[in-house]
Parts: sequence; structure tokens; C-alpha cells
Amino acid sequence: MNNYFIILAAGSGKRFDNKKPKQYFLYKNKELFEHSIEKAIQSKLFKRIILVVDNPKKIKKKYSKNIFIIKGGRERSDSSLIALKKIKKYRPNNVLIHDAARPNFSINLLKRILKNLKNNSSAVPIFQPKDSLKYKINKQVFNLKRENSYLTQTPQGFKFYELYNLAIKEKDKFSDESSLFINFDKKIKFIKGENKNLKITFKEDIDSSKNYYGIGFDIHRLVKNKKLYLGGIKIPFHSGLKGHSDGDVILHSIIDALLGATSKKDIGTYFPNTKKFKNIRSTKILKPILHNLNKSNFFINNLDINLICEQPKVSKYRDKIINSISNLMNLDKNKINLKGKTVEKLGLIGKEKAIACEVITSVTKYD
Repeated sequence: MNNYFIILAAGSGKRFDNKKPKQYFLYKNKELFEHSIEKAIQSKLFKRIILVVDNPKKIKKKYSKNIFIIKGGRERSDSSLIALKKIKKYRPNNVLIHDAARPNFSINLLKRILKNLKNNSSAVPIFQPKDSLKYKINKQVFNLKRENSYLTQTPQGFKFYELYNLAIKEKDKFSDESSLFINFDKKIKFIKGENKNLKITFKEDIDSSKNYYGIGFDIHRLVKNKKLYLGGIKIPFHSGLKGHSDGDVILHSIIDALLGATSKKDIGTYFPNTKKFKNIRSTKILKPILHNLNKSNFFINNLDINLICEQPKVSKYRDKIINSISNLMNLDKNKINLKGKTVEKLGLIGKEKAIACEVITSVTKYD
């Protein structure tokens, strides 16, 4: 295994932010460049990893001795050549060069690039553009055929000495290493790229949405001669839940969790114990809460529900309750988890005189 991985992260990224280079912005709880380092390490495909930055002193995290952190040049092509010169003494077989602004490539892509380098001097991932393309020459504009156009991605893989010798000869700037091969009329092996492997150029390219979390809890006594509603459906049982409404502890807990996640007080603020809401079904309470949630640009990521009771057994009705919640909330069933918990015969719940529920939810706000 004599493969080397070069990560270019020395750019100023002025289109992203004038004050801070994008490679140091947090993306999914890590600085942008860290994603590339970690995937290269996890792949176990490389003898050494070279991170090229504007100032090595900015890198606070300590890495192993097989990860070099070096200072780059003014242009991308300068940084690329500096890194190639740095590793030349190790006589690499293959080198992959990657832009740190592409954090979402997969380890499988690395494997496919190296596999194609066994019989080719290059392996460059590409994908076809989704938009219509135009090309301007002087004042005349031409339509380009999408099916004949390609967008290149990184990492791009090469036999080391073929790339190194071309980079030494090139006097002009080049935007990526495949451009260098094209300039010297060298054959390029194009392979299928990945849709998620997009370049982050502007701040808008980083998902600015934020996650919020809420907790809901409710408990009601069980009383005879009342219908039992859980999760919006009627459950066959000898008792129902006492309350000003139908006492549906699952829907009440979901509502309070959603209100908590969006900082909207509690269920009693909007549906107090007044004559107006006497015996109201909890499904009717849920509806305006969901409407306001959508209106405020929130969407629900998941619901984790604990139904706490001795009887009825949750396992018997789990699927029906989940289906009901899914339909009421227009939420994928896979995002709803329902667990049954007992209290080992302790207290009112243990004596089958009450049922409680707690819910944790995650919601995301988008622009």
C-alpha cells in the first residue's frame, strides 16, 4: 500500500466568507477539513495523509506522525505542487488529491478510484449536470448538450510520477489535476461520481438549519365506564383516562414535546380546563399545534415514546398506535418509536390506577 492522500485546504474562500476561510467553519460538528482527514484514516488505504493549509499553526488538533500538515501557496495549483514535492522522496505509487470543501465523499469512492488506478494513469469522478448549460464566445451564446458535458469532482487519483512530471512542466494555473492532464493531451479515466459529493462554495451550501429538542410528559388516573384513547385510537379496556379532555396521554405528551422544542409554553396555555374544551378529543388539540409548527418552518425528525403502564400491554397495540400517529401527523412510521414500560407494581401505575407517558422529540427549523 503505497498510496498518498493530499487534502487542499489553503484557499481563502472569499466567496464563502470574507473574514474566515471556509475550511475552518464547523460542519456537522467538525471543522470542514476534518471530515476528509477522518475518512482517509478510516479507509486504511493510505500510507500518509498530507493536509495543505494557509497556516499550519491554526490546526490545534494533534494527529499521528503519518499526517503531514504543511503550508500551501497562493493558488490551488501552487498548493498541489508543494504537496507533490513534499511526498516525492517517499516514491508513492498513487496519489489522490482532494478539495477539503467536499466533505461528503464516501470511502467506497476512494476504493473505486484506487481500483481504477491499477490499469490507468488517472481516475477522476464525474457526474452530469442537472441544469441547462450555455457557453459564451465573444458575444455569441451557444447551447451545450447536457449529455456531452461533465462536472469533475475530487478526490482525483493519479499515478504519482505522471502527475508530478506534468505539474512541474505547467506554467499556468490549473483548477484541478484533470485539467492538467487535458492541457497536456493525456488520457483520463473518468468514473462515476457521487451525488452527495458536492463542493461547498457559499455559506448557503452549508445547511444552516438547526435542531431543537423537546420533552413531554403526562399522567392520568384510570376510571371505570370511560373509553380509553391512546395515540388517537380507542383501545379495548375496562377503564379510561380521567381528564378534562379524552385523557390521551400519548398525544398530550407529543403535543407538550413539540411545544417545548419550539419554546411555546405548554398544552394548558392553549387548551385550558374550560367549558369550551370539555371532553375534546386530543386529535383536535394536535391539529392546530401541527399547523403552527409547519407555519413556523419546523419539521419533525423523530418521536421517541415511552408508555408507562401495567395494562394494557403496549406490544399488542404498538403497530396500530404508530399507524394512527403517523396518519395524524403525516409523519413517516420509521420516525416513530413506541416503547412499553412498567413500574414493577409500584404506586398508582403499578396498581393499574393510572397511565403515564413521556415523549422526546427532535425538530429542525429551516429557512
